[in-house]
Amino acid sequence: MNAHEILSGPPRPADLRHLRPSNAAGLAAFGTVAFATVVGLGLALQTHVLAWAIGQLLLALAFVQWFVLLHECGHDTLFRHRRLNETVGRIAGFFSIVPFACWTRVHGRHHRWTGWQDLDPTTESLVPRARGRFERSIVNVCWKCSIPLFSIVYRLENYWRLPRLFTLFPAKADRQRLLRDAVVLVLLYLLLIVAIGPLLLARLIGAALVLSLIAEDVLLLSQHTHIPQNISHGAMVRPFPAIEQEAFTRSLRLPGWLSTLVLHFDAHELHHMYPFLPGYRLHRVAYAPHNEIGCWRWIRLAKRMPGEVFLFQNRTESGWEI
Repeated sequence: MNAHEILSGPPRPADLRHLRPSNAAGLAAFGTVAFATVVGLGLALQTHVLAWAIGQLLLALAFVQWFVLLHECGHDTLFRHRRLNETVGRIAGFFSIVPFACWTRVHGRHHRWTGWQDLDPTTESLVPRARGRFERSIVNVCWKCSIPLFSIVYRLENYWRLPRLFTLFPAKADRQRLLRDAVVLVLLYLLLIVAIGPLLLARLIGAALVLSLIAEDVLLLSQHTHIPQNISHGAMVRPFPAIEQEAFTRSLRLPGWLSTLVLHFDAHELHHMYPFLPGYRLHRVAYAPHNEIGCWRWIRLAKRMPGEVFLFQNRTESGWEI
């Protein structure tokens, strides 16, 4: 991209329709993550500590990549054909511990209501309210010590709490799909535990799973947390069009090689502005987002803040410009 393209403002969505999904690119991404998972599991089976440790690191990266594939498939952007997106999306959901149907419905509503904190199902729990000392202390300790409370709660609250999901999506067909995918995953996990045994399973993936959740804490919380949002207070409001959602999100700039491995999942502003684009095409959008920040700088600044300030306030209230 050149300076004129960057300064001329964001391109129109119609000008980017040529950057559509590719089955070949989707299969390459899927194959890469599947291969990394197999190699990681093979190393995790070794008795040599170094081989096991390398396996855990590789599996941790693979688990994050599976979450990215889940995200892409939920948007129908990993592949050109919906059937492929649904099939790989359910496989990715298995490795991400997220039922695919629950992901697609909740994440779709997240994109619709980004900018309205109380209407976005993934941010409504952060709406300002009185919070007890115990809750604030837990949040502060977990954020300070990098205990992955947030990526765990994010999954449980948004994708596994079926009574809440049934309220959000009351249509019978929706409820059946949500329940079906959640039950199938639970049965698969139980079968895996019985077949392998809980101790061997913990040895194979336990450390990798924790590491991936720690990484996802950073990725997920960097995207919208501590950015000023609107609150509807129950009024009838209009959703912000995708192209206007840049103001309500943040891009965490990763090293180039890592950004490529996670399909430019860090380009979150561009993703919200152009949700129809595959992540592996976002680097071809000639626009520099306004809220992009280097990952190490953001982590240093965010970790200096108490967790309760970071999560439950925004930068206009706290004075922290992150």
